[in-house]
Amino acid sequence: MYTPKITRPPVLTVSQITRYLRDMLQSDPRLMTVFVTGEITDMKSPFSGAKHNYFMLKDSGAVISAAMFRGDAQSVVFRPENGLKVICRGRVDFYPLSGRIQIIVEDMQPDGIGALNLAYEQLKRRLEAQGLFAAEHKKPIPVFPRTIGVITSPTGAAFQDIKRNLYKRFPCVDVILYPTLVQGDAAPAQLTAAVQELDASGLCDTIIIGRGGGSIEDLWAFNDEALAHAVYACNTPIISAVGHEIDHTICDFVADAVASTPTAAAVMAVPDQFELHAKYNAIHKNINAIVKQIYDANTKKLNDTRRMMEALSPQKSFDRYDGSLMLLEHRMQNAVDKKLLNGENTVKATAARLNALNPLTVLAHGYSVAEIDGKLVKSKTQINKGDKLTLTFSDGKTTAVATGE
Repeated sequence: MYTPKITRPPVLTVSQITRYLRDMLQSDPRLMTVFVTGEITDMKSPFSGAKHNYFMLKDSGAVISAAMFRGDAQSVVFRPENGLKVICRGRVDFYPLSGRIQIIVEDMQPDGIGALNLAYEQLKRRLEAQGLFAAEHKKPIPVFPRTIGVITSPTGAAFQDIKRNLYKRFPCVDVILYPTLVQGDAAPAQLTAAVQELDASGLCDTIIIGRGGGSIEDLWAFNDEALAHAVYACNTPIISAVGHEIDHTICDFVADAVASTPTAAAVMAVPDQFELHAKYNAIHKNINAIVKQIYDANTKKLNDTRRMMEALSPQKSFDRYDGSLMLLEHRMQNAVDKKLLNGENTVKATAARLNALNPLTVLAHGYSVAEIDGKLVKSKTQINKGDKLTLTFSDGKTTAVATGE
């Protein structure tokens, strides 16, 4: 009887199989560089350029593991997140410890939109949700600044345009330049430090930050998240003057005011001396006209009041009564004078009559009056021989002695 020989098939270890699969995948030139499109899913933590990132890529029929290591993740400008459709460049690998085929992603771009545009929109939405664009946080730009700080490249045309227009419009303003890069990898950090240091110095009333125009890549330094937070936290009013006409940078949304060009920022930052001159001349004329109008009105009112006071013045009443009093006094004086004259005339007439009856008047014609012992002698029968007589003449008295009967 024939007994067949039983041979034992080769037995492979798990490590041998996974090593074989890994060697096969890594040696296939078609899998060394692949471009894969799919939707990001199962990303456990926010994507970061500072660590390794693990997630899944899926489409309607399959799913595959993916990993992007820290060195490659640092070059991704947008923020990968679950649900985002991307195009990845990388290689297919096999990870023995988990027995999974995975794609090691070396570069990632959003599918259907540019990476910078997507990064811009993502950052804009995030900062807006944090309140960095809120209108109530905007500070007013000072009308009459003493010092303007300018953050820009010292060699670009932007600073020359700003300085020329500032001095042309408002010659008394001081300008401080804080020189920085305005594009390139080092620019965001320099711009951020410039905002913080100028603000902390307290030297400036207003800060202008900006540059001339360019592509989105040229302006990308002004879309930096750290710069946005520095501008938001700045106590000094900031004007963003990035030279672009259509789109706005993140710095524009956070700043207190936005100018379309550096020249426009200078116009916004200071008043125009000629406009001020014309304005204050007009104000001066208006004030003079108002003062004259008030003066004329008050002068008329004062004159009216003076006339009214004169009409009602006690002095005027006094003068009126004084006139009446003087008239009465004159009348009284006339009456008194007349009375005195009449009295004088009466006295004179009476005196004349009395004088006519006065014995002395008779004596003045050569007559005399004889008295004996103070008694008037009216008849000779009253005289006896030897009586002593007192004879009164008009010019005096004398004595006599009676010698006859």
